[in-house]
Amino acid sequence: MNIGTKGLDLIRFFEGLELNAYQCAAGVWTIGYGHTKDVQQGMTISEARANEMLAEELNEYESYINGLVTVELNQDQFDAMVSWVYNLGVGNLKASTLLKVLNAGDYDGVPAQMMRWNKAGGKVLEGLTKRRQAEADLFCGN
Repeated sequence: MNIGTKGLDLIRFFEGLELNAYQCAAGVWTIGYGHTKDVQQGMTISEARANEMLAEELNEYESYINGLVTVELNQDQFDAMVSWVYNLGVGNLKASTLLKVLNAGDYDGVPAQMMRWNKAGGKVLEGLTKRRQAEADLFCGN
């Protein structure tokens, strides 16, 4: 399965587009739509390159959901999960209660598990809380 328009729009909205490298709330150098791999201070990119980087990374993150989730997902559920793992990384997904709850078929328990991941540097961030709510809403088809 591949990410749909709703998921792509959610990621673009919450990541925002930054053409100059910056440090995110967790202190990680970031550029484009939340791209963190090989980003260094002073780096700049074009919007076209940001879109290329996003497309490349989405292939990777789609594969994590396709490979680790053992239950069937509809498009909205898939999109929400790709957004979640795009923001938090596959290591967090693998170790999460969220994945266990989902793979047990407890679809109703997933939104509450998503909402637990709203901290950076140990602090609750309003932006992450809003993103987790948007992901939980999308997962539920809202």
